[in-house]
Amino acid sequence: MKRFPAFLRPLPRGISRRAAAPYRRVWYLAWPMILSNITVPLLGAVDTAVLGHLPSPEYLSGVAIGASVISMLLWAFGFLRMGTTGLVARADDCGARWLLRSLCLAAVLGILLLLLASPLVPLFTHWMNASAEATPHARDYLQIRLLSAPFALVNFALLGFFIGRQDSRTPLAILVTANLLNILLDLLLILGFGMGARGAAWASVCADLCSVTLGWWLLVRRHGDTRREMARVSREPDFWPWQGAAPWRELLRINSDLFFRTCLLLFTLTFFTAQGAALGDTMLAANAILLQLLMMTSYALDGFAHATESLVGRAVGRGSTAQFRRTTTAAGVWALGSALLITLVLISGRAWILPLFTNIPAVLSAAGAYYPWLCALPLIAVWSYQLDGVFIGAGKSRQMRDTMFVATVMVFLPCWWITRQFDNAGIWLSLFLWFVARSVGLMVYFYNYTKNNNWL
Repeated sequence: MKRFPAFLRPLPRGISRRAAAPYRRVWYLAWPMILSNITVPLLGAVDTAVLGHLPSPEYLSGVAIGASVISMLLWAFGFLRMGTTGLVARADDCGARWLLRSLCLAAVLGILLLLLASPLVPLFTHWMNASAEATPHARDYLQIRLLSAPFALVNFALLGFFIGRQDSRTPLAILVTANLLNILLDLLLILGFGMGARGAAWASVCADLCSVTLGWWLLVRRHGDTRREMARVSREPDFWPWQGAAPWRELLRINSDLFFRTCLLLFTLTFFTAQGAALGDTMLAANAILLQLLMMTSYALDGFAHATESLVGRAVGRGSTAQFRRTTTAAGVWALGSALLITLVLISGRAWILPLFTNIPAVLSAAGAYYPWLCALPLIAVWSYQLDGVFIGAGKSRQMRDTMFVATVMVFLPCWWITRQFDNAGIWLSLFLWFVARSVGLMVYFYNYTKNNNWL
């Protein structure tokens, strides 16, 4: 920590330096992840802002629909990142075996996704209630973005490994570089060459390819021991599933729970976008802007969740209850303070935040009407993000799956059905209660496991 300036290594007041060590460790791991995570929704925000300043909202609506579908398809496989992080963090070696297994699984799934999803693009746009004007832009975006599926999934596995090894600087380098490239290509292809939705899609494909290339180079450069170990174990006959199936079954067990949980999460967000689309392009564009802001807050708060995954995984791997409790307490304090700060920024910055995304009066008016929902979410949602990190690190994937099922099927969908007559207000109320259910459900699990000392 000595290499960092003082403002990057804060010491909580009123406690000893030894007691402050977990706070410093969490911050040391979290701040690079916060910066790298912010670049992900920032990229989406740039897409939204560039397209939002074109003459018609049809471009923004088309990309909003296409981006929602591609997010659903790609992030359904986000378990490759989460599962790899927990397994590597709990491993008693460098984690090379788990990384190699995850990379193999990611490559196979990425190729299958590309081959199977491409013919279904017209069905996706129909299901998302795209208007006749927005449909061509959404289809163009989806057909091109699907080309990057294998790269995106392999990158999930690489990022999961780096986080599991408590190396948060490498994901920062990968995501910042790739997303800056994406932003530059957005400006060039959309504004410079007038490619519209196709330009946004090609920019993202190039960024995904850049991520994988840079990620592998940094793996070789910074974790040469892992690369050499991967080369060695790949030559062992009992490493592969047809000889030693038990580790692969463990990988699939954890990942299947996380896959189901992530599918429910993305279904909720995609359903939210689809219901906004049914209210017209203006409401769809307004919701797209608010969702971009929500994603920016969630990705920022996820930086502490990622640090928690790694540190909790290490504590569980070592069988240290004391380290587990110190980590969860420190990370929770940091996350709550950050959520408070984000809420204050959203409330005080309303007058200038929304105009950054669009200058279309109707879209600005619609977004402003539902902006209070956005301001209310960080303090509620932060606990679902933070506790996700605890359960991922501890390998408790089933609890995450069950909580998401209850929140989606027993809270979100019934609430939407009951409040349909309130149009977009009902959709936002349903989303708010979905976050409440996620947070409360994980809190109940956390309390019971802590009370009975069942984490290890």
